[in-house]
Amino acid sequence: MRKFHIAVVAILLVAGCVTVLPDSDRQKDALVQRDREWAAVATQGRDVERIVSFWTNDATIFPPGAPPIHGNAAIRDYVEKSLAIPGFQIHWRPMSAAISADGTLGYTTGENAVTVPGPDGKLITIAGRYTTVWRRETGGNWQCVIDIWNSGP
Repeated sequence: MRKFHIAVVAILLVAGCVTVLPDSDRQKDALVQRDREWAAVATQGRDVERIVSFWTNDATIFPPGAPPIHGNAAIRDYVEKSLAIPGFQIHWRPMSAAISADGTLGYTTGENAVTVPGPDGKLITIAGRYTTVWRRETGGNWQCVIDIWNSGP
């Protein structure tokens, strides 16, 4: 009987040391991780289809200084043309996330950097910030539905 009591006390002590994130924190962490995964794929810059797969079919992107681009085919074309620019590189880092009360929408914000040829042909890196709006699709996968970024400090 004494071994039983010791086992129960040990289990309670271990259980008391485990940190359990509230569901909303887990969802935010999952969304940030999804954004990080996308950033890693985009930074590699090799797989257009994989990069585009993070957007919904009805997504709209808002590049700085350009008109909005709507829909998967137009976004794919934009990505292909961007990756074809000599020296082009993109990277971003999510800094925060939020999830709607019903868990169907969320957003991430963070910092980005895009490297492109400057006016003199030498590569320049433009730092900026971004916001992405995500929608939880059938099956629970987060997909980006609105993507907007700017340049500046």
